[in-house]
Amino acid sequence: MSSPEAATSRADAPTIIQGGMGVAVSSWGLARAVARTGQLGVVSGTALDAVLARSLQDGDPGGHRRRALEHFPDQDMAARAIERYYRPDGRQGRPYRPNPTLTVTPSVAAVELSILGNFVEVWLAKEGHDGLIGINFLEKIQMGTPTSALGAMIAGVDRVLMGAGIPREIPRLLRDLEAGREGGVTIDVVGASRRHVSTVDPVATLGAALPTLRRPSFYAIVSLHSLATYLYRDPDIRPDGFVVEGPPAGGHSAPPRGRLTLDDRGEPIYGPRDAADLAAIDKLGLPFWLAGAHGTPEGVAAALETGAAGVQAGTVFALSEDSGLDPRVRERLVDALRRDALVVRNDPRASPTGFPFKIANVPDTMAERDTYEARPRLCDLSYLRTPYERPDGSLGYRCASEPVDAYLKKGGAIEETVGRMCLCNGLMANIGIGQERKDGYVEAPAVTLGQDLEGAHRLLEAHPGGWSAVEAVEWLTSRLDPAVLSRAEAVTVAAR
Repeated sequence: MSSPEAATSRADAPTIIQGGMGVAVSSWGLARAVARTGQLGVVSGTALDAVLARSLQDGDPGGHRRRALEHFPDQDMAARAIERYYRPDGRQGRPYRPNPTLTVTPSVAAVELSILGNFVEVWLAKEGHDGLIGINFLEKIQMGTPTSALGAMIAGVDRVLMGAGIPREIPRLLRDLEAGREGGVTIDVVGASRRHVSTVDPVATLGAALPTLRRPSFYAIVSLHSLATYLYRDPDIRPDGFVVEGPPAGGHSAPPRGRLTLDDRGEPIYGPRDAADLAAIDKLGLPFWLAGAHGTPEGVAAALETGAAGVQAGTVFALSEDSGLDPRVRERLVDALRRDALVVRNDPRASPTGFPFKIANVPDTMAERDTYEARPRLCDLSYLRTPYERPDGSLGYRCASEPVDAYLKKGGAIEETVGRMCLCNGLMANIGIGQERKDGYVEAPAVTLGQDLEGAHRLLEAHPGGWSAVEAVEWLTSRLDPAVLSRAEAVTVAAR
């Protein structure tokens, strides 16, 4: 169990971390609702530049994003984004205007939109309360990390979480940005003959408008104790805590150790080697949370018994009325759940990253073979592209979900293209801002959830008409004595 030092360091840790899901499924509204309960509300940090650009083109419903932009310290930068993307009357059937793609050395327009998109989402999540707000990044989207982190820090983000890789450079990035220094991350480039780094310079980007920045705490999302131990040993890369994610968790998951073996449903088979040694993680003395099949009151209580500070839960929040899912998509999911027909498959081929990815089997989504095959194969959002070095030393970019001929011309292997989905466009469609193309094709959703649906089933039984994020928090913590909650949570519970 925990040492006294570890217990002290975990005293103010929230019991519940609301997972950072999809593209804006963990929206500012969801994170704000969770944070107001005394728990950690988390916004997804994926593709927030496109979320901002498309929301403005749809007329900025509710005026929320323009309200946030009014508080951005560089009003000239904010004005450029509004002028380029804001359409008071919406698109009126026209396709979304493309936003600049991120590269190892992004354009000024791409840098500004990334900073603004992350600022807006975090600012809105923090508006009107003093609870904790985190942002979740994917290590696989390396080229967007420096600018995204800067935008989130300008808005005062409290926590940064990152998984889908080995996030060893994030602690230094956050320290550099806090000090106003140029910060960057090393980019994984196929065939690299030299180190490639993507950077952002806060002073050069914002000049005199740059506010004082505060370093948020960093939680590394890991699947094994060996990775946690590796990150802990070196103070330069040591996080402030860990989220220990098991195979049932939604979104991307780590592949099984050793040779990949599939079951009769075509899903990766995990074994004892893929289970984290929680006692070893506990001995490190940093707070940690369990994720993947822990989203019930009993799961929370059991996690605390292991020495964990609590759990990270996703599915019960993704299906709540406060999530960023398009209400039509959420209703189809809840209806399938009600009929006990909702199945979530761990697809080893869907994601162009090569990581297994959870796909919910819902009608009229990319989970259906006919819907998948009807989609024109193209790549225009490009968040999951992989940089590669050409013979002349210049960089190219390719994605295993792009047109096969184009991928092969860029040096990709044919076997890498089989079964790949365009997750970028599918995840945009999940939240109602999927592209509507000139030929009439409308992007279909690609919904991800965790494979453990027990918590969602039980909440639906208790709330047949649907549940809120607050009701999900209250249910998850319902078996706990207020004395074991953090001080902030105890105050919230007492005030009800």
